[in-house]
This record gives sequence, C-alpha cells and structure tokens, in this order.
Amino acid sequence: MKDSPILDYYRDKLDAIIESIREIVDIESPSLDVERSRAVVEFVESEARKIGSGLEIEKIAAEGYGEHLIIRAFPNAAKPVLLLGHTDTVHPIGTNLTNPTRIEGDKFYGCGIFDMKANVVVMLEALRYFAETGTRPARPINILLSCDEEVGSFTGRELVEREGSNSEYCMVLEPSAAGRVKTGRKGTSVYEIKAHGVPAHAGLEPEKGASAILEISRQIERISALNAPEIGTTVNVCTIKGGTTTNVIPEHAACSVDVRFSTMLEAERIDAAIRRVEPFDGRVSLEISGGINRPPMERTEAVAALFKKAHDISASFGYALNETQVGGASDGNFVAALGVPVLDGLGITGDGAHTLNEHILTNDIPNRATLITMILMEN
Repeated sequence: MKDSPILDYYRDKLDAIIESIREIVDIESPSLDVERSRAVVEFVESEARKIGSGLEIEKIAAEGYGEHLIIRAFPNAAKPVLLLGHTDTVHPIGTNLTNPTRIEGDKFYGCGIFDMKANVVVMLEALRYFAETGTRPARPINILLSCDEEVGSFTGRELVEREGSNSEYCMVLEPSAAGRVKTGRKGTSVYEIKAHGVPAHAGLEPEKGASAILEISRQIERISALNAPEIGTTVNVCTIKGGTTTNVIPEHAACSVDVRFSTMLEAERIDAAIRRVEPFDGRVSLEISGGINRPPMERTEAVAALFKKAHDISASFGYALNETQVGGASDGNFVAALGVPVLDGLGITGDGAHTLNEHILTNDIPNRATLITMILMEN
C-alpha cells in the first residue's frame, strides 16, 4: 500500500469510525418500521450536524415506512455528485440477539452492517474529511438515504429520480461484490398471481370443485418456461400459498414471481407473457398484479469512464479495484435509467448480506473512505 495523506487520515480515525458504525448498526431499522426508521435518521442527522453548520438537511416523511433523509454539502456552481444509500434493513427486530454487533479478528459483524449501514457512516466521514481539512470537493455533494429500498422503493423512487436527474454522476455505497465495484445490474420485476377456484367437499363431491392450487401449480410450470439465462433473464416463483383446510378443494392460491433482466426489451417480453396467461381450468379465474419495478443499470461508455477514474485513483494509493455486473438491483438502477453515470457497490468489502453471517472487513474501511474522498476531489 502506497503512502497517502488521505489514507493516513482515515487510518488515524479508524477507532472513531468503528464506534460510529457500531452505534448505527445497533439501531435496528427493518423496512416498514416507522418508529425505528425515524430513530436511525435522527442518529444520522445528529452525526451530520456535528460535522459543521454548512450542511442543509431535509427529512421527508414516507407514510407507512418512516423518513427519507437528504444532506446537501459544499455548494458551488457545478452540478452535484449524488451519494446514494438507504437506512432500512431486512432483519426483523431482535435479530441482533442472534447476530450481535461484534468484531472477531478483522470481521465486523452486525445486522445490516454490510447492507449498508457501515457505508452510511463512510458518507458522513467523507464530509467530515473536507470540513476538518479545509479541502473542498470538486462538486457539491448531495446524500440521499431512502427508507424503503429493501422493499421496492415505492416512496423513495421519486426522490431518487429527482436527485439523480440533477446530478453529474452518482456513487451508490451499496455492498461491494467481493470488493468489486458494480458497473452493471439487472433490472427487476415482481408479480403476484392469484387463482380463484371453486370450493367443494374433498370427500363427498370433489368433482364439483375447481382447485386453485392445481391451477397455480400449472401456471408455475408455464412461467418457469420463460427463463432465458443465456441472455441474462431469470424468472422464479419464490413463494406459494393456498388452500382452506384438509378436506376442501382449495378456493384460493397465490404465488409470487421474481424476474431479473439485462435489457428493457426482455422486461417487456416477460411482462407481456405474464399478463396474457389464461387459466388451464376455465372454472378458475386468475388475478395478476405487480410489474416492472427497477430498470436495468447498463454499462455505458460513461459508466466505463467513471470506473476508469475510480480504478486509476485506487491504483494511486496501491488499492486494487475491479468491476463486476450482478443480478441484484438497487436504487442506482433508477438513476442509471435517466442517463446519469452510476458506480454501484462502492461500499466496504464484506459478505453475508441479508444473513446472520453479515459482516464487513475493518481493514478495508480506510481504503474505501479514501477512494470515495479522492473521487469527490476530482471533477
């Protein structure tokens, strides 16, 4: 690792950064928990205000979800850079009893630490660096932290698109993939298919019934045939439910469908195919809801140029940085669809997102913070 004054700065701050990460991770904030969403936003706001008085902070209420948070810093005449993230996690309240916040060797464990609370702290630390050193970023910095990313960004999307459309480029501090930056992400669609059958006594007169479960099982085979993995399209039924009780021909059944795609053309193909499905049993009716949720984030020339800048910067202090393209989507997909260059997966290296093995590597904290800071210093 080459000498770098910025890297030295973050190494000196490492203990304080770790403590901040511990505090934010210990504030459990699962999606749809309004009170805890507000609690974590209050923590971030409080930490931001300690950085200096020149920050503009806005909280936006999201009914049923909590609060979104926007922080604007270092205004000037240039178009801003958007740092994008979220404060909600997937872990139910009390999961930290099973996976307590702790450090074992160089692994820092905790619920939501990798996805992506530690990286919220990195955003704040970048602002703190500029405030403490008197250095200025090349562009204004806007931070947007949504509170419903893990459940589809139904209230956050409008803000993401608004802030993204006004930005020169966007850095998403979602988890990295084995340390690699994400220069492409698949888009997502989510559907629910409900079958409404005809109930009947399963022993006395089953012939009078029309099974919703049988219908859904047939539809699952039909939907699974839409898979085209050779071009990056996956279609998976992820949940199924149905039935009334053991001696009744089932009147109701439903399944959820997860779709991932690399192009909008594929998204539209799958969408059209799902919407035109007809029941195998004419006595059963089908109800289809949902649709395309996030567009794909494609690796454009502008994205490649932005990655090259990040790669060259990382090499300047001896830090290896590679890229990848992944199946998971993020709020960065919405920004990319606007034609704004996006680098995603800039978060601290770790593993185990959405599991009880979720962790980051403490020795990577100064590296990622240095990388983010140095990118912000360049135009």
